[in-house]
Formats: sequence, C-alpha cells, structure tokens
Amino acid sequence: MSSADKGTTIFHRFRRSDRKLLFWVIVAALLGGVYLLHAWVAHGLMGFPLDDAWIHQTYARNLSTLGRWVFQPGEVSAGSTAPLWSILLALGYRLGIPHMAWTYGLGVLALGVNAWLAAGLSGRLLPGRPFAAWLAGMACLAQWQLVWAAVSGMETLLFSGLGLGLIRLIADGEQPSEEEGKTCGELEEGVGQIPRLRYFLAGLVGGLLVLTRPEGLLLLGLVALCLVFRARHRLRRLAVVGGLFGTGVALPVLPYLAFHFAISGHPFPNTLYAKQQEYRVMLELYPLGQRWLTVVQAALVGGQVLLLPGFLFAIGHALFAVRGHTDASVRARRTVMFLLAGWWFAHLTLYAWQLPLTYQHGRYQMPVVAAFVTLGVVGSVMLCDALRPGRARRIMARTALAACAVIYLVFLGLGARAYAQDVGFIEGEMVVTAHWLAAHTPQDSLIAVHDIGAVGYFAGRRLIDLAGLITPEVIPIIDDETALLRFIESQGGSYVVFFPDWSPAYRRMAQDARLEAVFSSGYAWTRTQGRENMTVYRLRLNRP
Repeated sequence: MSSADKGTTIFHRFRRSDRKLLFWVIVAALLGGVYLLHAWVAHGLMGFPLDDAWIHQTYARNLSTLGRWVFQPGEVSAGSTAPLWSILLALGYRLGIPHMAWTYGLGVLALGVNAWLAAGLSGRLLPGRPFAAWLAGMACLAQWQLVWAAVSGMETLLFSGLGLGLIRLIADGEQPSEEEGKTCGELEEGVGQIPRLRYFLAGLVGGLLVLTRPEGLLLLGLVALCLVFRARHRLRRLAVVGGLFGTGVALPVLPYLAFHFAISGHPFPNTLYAKQQEYRVMLELYPLGQRWLTVVQAALVGGQVLLLPGFLFAIGHALFAVRGHTDASVRARRTVMFLLAGWWFAHLTLYAWQLPLTYQHGRYQMPVVAAFVTLGVVGSVMLCDALRPGRARRIMARTALAACAVIYLVFLGLGARAYAQDVGFIEGEMVVTAHWLAAHTPQDSLIAVHDIGAVGYFAGRRLIDLAGLITPEVIPIIDDETALLRFIESQGGSYVVFFPDWSPAYRRMAQDARLEAVFSSGYAWTRTQGRENMTVYRLRLNRP
C-alpha cells in the first residue's frame, strides 16, 4: 500500500471516529450538566469542588492578561503542577469566554475523549466485539469519579486522556503492517510519513502528559520500555523509532525542566516537594504495604470494584495465555494490556510510596481510573467467554451486567451529592474568606494563607503560601508553627489565614497569643462535620 493510500485510509478512519467522538462528548456534557445542576439546586451556586482549581485559574488569568507565568504579579513562580492545563485555561481568558463555562467545557470534552479512547482501545483488544467497546466507553462516562473530575476545574481528565491517547498511538504502532520484515533502509525511506509521524506524535503526547502532571513520566517510561523491547533485535530500527519518539518528548519537556531549574533549582514544580514534606509523617506511621492497600482501596470506590476480577483476568491472560505468540496483532493486544495495567499499578505504587493521600474522593488516584475501567471491562468480557457456553453463562453475564448498571447509577447519584457538598464547602469557606479579605484588609497587606487558590484569585493581595507552592522557603518549616510565624514576621505579614484544626502545627498556631481572630467563615456544613471554619487572624507582632 502506498503512503497516499495509507493517508486516505487513515483520513476515512478519522471521519468515522469523529462521529463516535461527538456521541461520547454529548453524553459527557449531559452527565456533567447533571452534576452542575444538582450543585445549583442544592446550594444556589456554581463553582469548583477543590481550591486548587482556583490556583489554575489564577495562573491562567495572569498569563492571559500579563503575558507572564506568575501567580502574583511580578513574581515568576514554579507553583503550578499542571502548566498545560493552565495554558488551556488561559486560552479561554484570551478569547473572552467566561472562565467557568470554558473550564467546564474543557472538562466534559476531556471526559468524552476518555470514553472515546477507552472504547477504541477495547475495540482493539476485542476485535469484532463492538458491544464490548461500547460498554467500556459507557463505563468510563458513568464512572462517578470521572464525572466529578470533569466539572472540578482540574487537569485530571486531560492527564488521563493523554495517557490513553499515548497507549492508543503505541497500539497503532504495534499493528501488523507491511513494515514487518522491511529493512531499516526501507523503514527510513519507504514506510512513509504516517509511521514516522505516529512515533513522533507518541513522544509529543508523552511530553504533554508530563506537562500536565509530572508523574506522567511513569507511563512515558513504560512506553519507552515497550519500544525498546519490540525493536531489541533491530538496532537501526530502534535508533529511528527512539529518535522520533525522543524528539517528540523533548520538545515540551526540555523547556519545562529548564524553566523549573531556573526558577527553583529543581526539575519539577514546588508542589511536588511541598506535599511530600507536609505529609511525610504518614510515611513514618504506616508501612508501605498498608499504604498501598489504602491507596488501591480509594481507587476502587464505586462500580469499578465489580470489574476487579476482569482486570486481574486480563493481566493473567496477557502474562500467560499469549506467551510465545509471534502474530503481530496478538503482540499488540498484549502491549496494550501491559501498558494499561502497568500504568495503573505504577501510578498507585508511586503515591503509596511518596504521597499516600486518599482525601477528596481519591483525587490523586482518579487519573488512572479510566485505564482500570478499560482493562476491567475487556477482562470481564474475556472471563465470560472463558466460561462454558450455555444457559448458565448467559444468566451470569446478564446478572453481572445488571449489577454493574445498578451500582454505577447509585454511585452516580452519590457522586452528584458529594460534588454539590464539595462545591458548597469551597464557596462557603475559601471564596467567602477571599471576598472578606478583599473588602476588609488594606490593599498593601501581605497575607499568609494555607489555601491560596480562591484567596489568590479573588482577594487581590500579596500572599505568603504556607503550603509552599509559591513560597518554597516555607517547605523546610512547613510543620513548625514557631518558625512559620517568625518567617511571616520577617516578611512583613499582617494576616494569617488557615483552618485551625488542619494539622497539629496549626492547632498550636491558633492558640498563639500573637494571633487575633478577626473573621471566621461561619459555614454551617463544616461545623456539622465536626470541623472548624476557615479563620482570618491579625498578626500582632512587635517589629523593630
């Protein structure tokens, strides 16, 4: 087949995919709309369920209006964990689109793309089984954590979609084709632009994955291992493929690393180091095995837990059932299974090892939920096929499908309620406090605050970040209230804002006689949960 014929075939394939993608995006928009509507009905407001979403909005707004990568005007910082997401948000500001509408739109688009990719990968793993592909896509769409993430204002689904897209590109590269058996010279000259573009695009997508979240390096490393393994006996081919893939990776990643080295002296955003420092006590209290089980448990809250047997069956099939096969299509399916399972396992293991946090519905585990669901659906279908044909198998399959549908619907409803509560919490605590600071503090005030998102976006004041994202100087003293107050005083801080019960250090800080409480959010729901409201303290220090 000529390069022109290949290009025509791929063009028609994309035309068909466009129609499918539109379907998935429309359904994603409907589900996201249900969550937004529920938040509006419950609280009469719309917002984001995480304060971190306002951090991205602040970077995006400043990038659009000031043309600089700053959280505070005049201070270039390395505090954004997801620069690619902030850049996409900045585009909305530049176009004059209301920031909430633009952000929600990007989120539901990402959810639809995740479902589309999940369906496509499932179709590759189970060729000739369109219903299985449809199930995988619907399972992703109906996964309550992913709908929550779609309207969270966060980069979660961009990261997940780029990861699935990278796996899809590698799967396409593993397809049997005329390039099997060609010499390297023919590969370099005759295979044409489409295969070359595929490996370059795979590298570029992998680089963008890292720009979305630094832990994208895990999947990038797994993909690199797959490419090396596949071409291990053809060194010239390995050089060509590796060069194309590496060039694609380097284009976004090298400037990313150079920027962070220049600003902070570290290769990655400050958030990475600040979070580890703040929660390092968890590494000392719990052994790795217990932390891993806790992290995995958080990733399985919902209907996806019913897919666990299928997920494990698919891994076993990839390990044992296809060993020794030389057929390229079988190798391609095995590669996809390993990448999906390996990414899920590596991602959760990294967090269990360094940052075993499961709060906010397992927000750090959400990026690999779609990968789990995709392989879980495929494995469940394969497991069903492995049973003896007959009436019993049909009954079991239909019962399992009905159980999944019911549990998914139940958790979709619970997720909508949780989303409304989360939005209400951020609006009732952080946003209300930010507006109070804007109205009741001098314009030149320097405010020390632990949660900088909404305060940074709405208050319009200079900030000291007690979590270390934009003020890395506090990272070594993040749990030492005496040193923190001394640092705030040395910088000329006037106010300190935090939840008094956030940590033992903050409990002690709240009792310090030098702090005078001048405002509390008073949000009732927080009190019903047995927690304290966000409080503003005036700092009464004697400065020389």
